[in-house]
Amino acid sequence: MTRPTYVTIGAGQTAAVAARNLRRRGFDGRIVLVGDEPYVPYQRPPLSKEFLAGTETEDGLWILPQSWIADNDVEILTGAAVTRVDTATRTVELDGQAALRADAVLFATGGSPRTLPVPGPRPELVHYLRTLDDSRRLATQLAPGRRLAIIGAGFIGLEIASTAQACGVSVTVFEAGAVPLAPVLGPEMGAVMTQLHRDHGVDVRTSVSVTAVRTTDTGVQIDLSGGGTFEADAVVIGIGITPNVAVAAASGLAVEDGIVVDAVGRTSVPGVFAAGDVARRFSARAGRHVRVEHFDNASRQGVAVASAMLGRDAPSDDPHWFWSDQYGLNTQFVGTAAGRPVIRGDLAALDFTGFYFEGPVLCGAFSVERGEDISAAREMLGRTVDPRALCDEDTDLWDLVYEDADEHADEDAEAQVRA
Repeated sequence: MTRPTYVTIGAGQTAAVAARNLRRRGFDGRIVLVGDEPYVPYQRPPLSKEFLAGTETEDGLWILPQSWIADNDVEILTGAAVTRVDTATRTVELDGQAALRADAVLFATGGSPRTLPVPGPRPELVHYLRTLDDSRRLATQLAPGRRLAIIGAGFIGLEIASTAQACGVSVTVFEAGAVPLAPVLGPEMGAVMTQLHRDHGVDVRTSVSVTAVRTTDTGVQIDLSGGGTFEADAVVIGIGITPNVAVAAASGLAVEDGIVVDAVGRTSVPGVFAAGDVARRFSARAGRHVRVEHFDNASRQGVAVASAMLGRDAPSDDPHWFWSDQYGLNTQFVGTAAGRPVIRGDLAALDFTGFYFEGPVLCGAFSVERGEDISAAREMLGRTVDPRALCDEDTDLWDLVYEDADEHADEDAEAQVRA
């Protein structure tokens, strides 16, 4: 009897987690991960932090140890480009290599950095950060006294700023918005993070648009809205990513700012799935399709889609959660930001949690150096919570979690009795 074959297009976090969970759930068929990079699956978060700073080696990045790959009979094709999938036969066509006939196909193609046109004779001075090789190239610029410009003050840009500053680099960040991170954290917490960078010597310039970038024989020149040109030794462009949908579109899948899938990762074509950064997944929590670009989402959707590929629906629709490490401080966020947060802890000392509310309902939380608060907040999202109790440092947040859980259990028991 022929073994069934499952193929992933992409060999990153989502594909690796899916492969691991297929084996955990008893799938004994052939698993092939096809990646266009020359590496087996690796973690991306350290690329802007520990790996970029040189405090973590390449060996610490690998998601699937070589021993696990061998023991679990998983094939990984590196440096391979998929051109399209014949969805009628689920044949994965590769550029210059033999096609793979699959029983199920998972698109886990991720995204690529948005780019800017940068003419000039020194393209090596223009950096993006998405891959291991990108991080290696950027690391060569992080020498004391160098001048680094960063266009875009999202989490990637600010993490790079933190890492570069610690290496003795003079860093200037340009952000078109009035407050960095405000679309994600709200203006109050965005302002806190901006001040953190300024306090560490980073020149953060807000409400400034970049009109042109070019390299010269000696560096990089950046033209700014309102006039003026800034000169640097190198530039990092961090203005977001776009989902890698070209192969999906060529294969006839439904594409709309990502590959459109249901709650567990099924596309419009039977036997073809998508998950991770590239997937626009239906979220019952949000009441619409969403595309999420966080590490945690990639992992959770890798688990969910592995179950779906085996015919077991186990959707993951948890609140969004992510973290960032900057200047030795750990920040975490869960849920959504709404309104002005109420503060537990010491904001000035950067030891606090801000809780967000929609009316009386807790909808999100952001912390600096208080990861345990985020764990408790995750359990309370969607519930009516007394803000005064959250702000009271004498209140154990887990008491609130279990108190509310007990109340819900009593209500459910009463409802069952009445029924």
